[in-house]
Amino acid sequence: MLSRFKRPATLLVLAGLAALVVARGVMPALSAIQSDFPNYFTSAKIVADGGDTARLYDDAWFQEQMRQYGVGEHFTGKFSPFPPATALLLVPLTSFSALDALRVLTALSVACLLAAIVLLARILGWDGVVSGIFVLLSGFAVVNSLRDGQPYIAVSLSCILGYYARARGHPWLAGVCFGLFLPTKYFSVVFLAYFAFKKEWRLVLGAAAAALLIGLVGVWVLGWKVHEEFLRSVLGNHLVGRLSLQDPFAASFQSFDSLFRRLFLFDPANNPQPFLASRPLQILGVTAVKASILTAALATLVRLNRNRPGGAVAPSSGILGVLVLLLAPATASYHFVLLWLPLGLLVAHLVRERACGLAVCIVFLYAAIGFFPLRLTAAFDGRGGLSVLAYPRLLSLTVILVACLCFIWRRAAPQALPGRTEAA
Repeated sequence: MLSRFKRPATLLVLAGLAALVVARGVMPALSAIQSDFPNYFTSAKIVADGGDTARLYDDAWFQEQMRQYGVGEHFTGKFSPFPPATALLLVPLTSFSALDALRVLTALSVACLLAAIVLLARILGWDGVVSGIFVLLSGFAVVNSLRDGQPYIAVSLSCILGYYARARGHPWLAGVCFGLFLPTKYFSVVFLAYFAFKKEWRLVLGAAAAALLIGLVGVWVLGWKVHEEFLRSVLGNHLVGRLSLQDPFAASFQSFDSLFRRLFLFDPANNPQPFLASRPLQILGVTAVKASILTAALATLVRLNRNRPGGAVAPSSGILGVLVLLLAPATASYHFVLLWLPLGLLVAHLVRERACGLAVCIVFLYAAIGFFPLRLTAAFDGRGGLSVLAYPRLLSLTVILVACLCFIWRRAAPQALPGRTEAA
């Protein structure tokens, strides 16, 4: 009898999630410009109008350009810490008004969202409804990507396309898909590192060629000076979570960098109550935690690929995708659409390994990342050791990774040789 209600129930869940995305993500983007889109649109307008691209990282000058283009009256914008090639993303839309450009971008993002659902279903062998529910369980990651005019849905789709093309035996196409957004968003580099480890050189070369071509176009259009400034003064600060015009202690970043600053760095204005004021402990803490997580992940992947090479690609890709988000110096809600492929691969792997209970727990934590409102834990932020409780997304993602590593480590134990017993 339960099976009679299963399909209507899943369709109802999908409809509810889709309604939330439309109401909170699509409709606001169609009616008004939100906070992040002006940064992308202004940089593209500067390029299209032949402006001084060498000054893209001059925050005061960039804000003045936003006001001149009529998109910065209510926002404090900046181009940093975007890589220079980011200014090219919306150049094809600069002939539209800012709001119309956002509407076009929203339509493209919705199309990418639907394509991601279809392709993820094919990769994982899931029903399309189940795939849709899984994707939309990322909650405000999808909503904020659409509402704020962020490109991360397209970035996530490019990784899904790359993985699908590889599975279908098209390594060059897979490489191009993985490399398409590499000069602007670095997420796919972790997959390319893994495929280089697997000696899948056609895929890696395809990605390198695509990224190099886009990079060269960026240098040709924008000039070398802005690239030099990015390498000299922007990239390093980004990698340690020091972002201009933003509070480095903000729990909204949900990163170990932000957490350990909150715990161990005193600032009279932004952090007057650290757990213990000690810069050496801050540096040691964030370094030790990230190094430990990275070491555990790499050791697990080496063990898995050595002892179970036939089925290692999916869980390895999943672990690496989660790892890069966990170690990132700063994450916002919309970044978590990048979990679609890696977490989908991990959940499907757990189900195949008959660890359905753990798979359900992982999906629950993933949904919590998508829907848990940070305002409920904001009261703990800046209250000494209690500040840890203000980082629920970071803690949830850590639990997901650690649980998957422990499971995969146990299942990837060396197989006994034929004719040998456990005692032997």
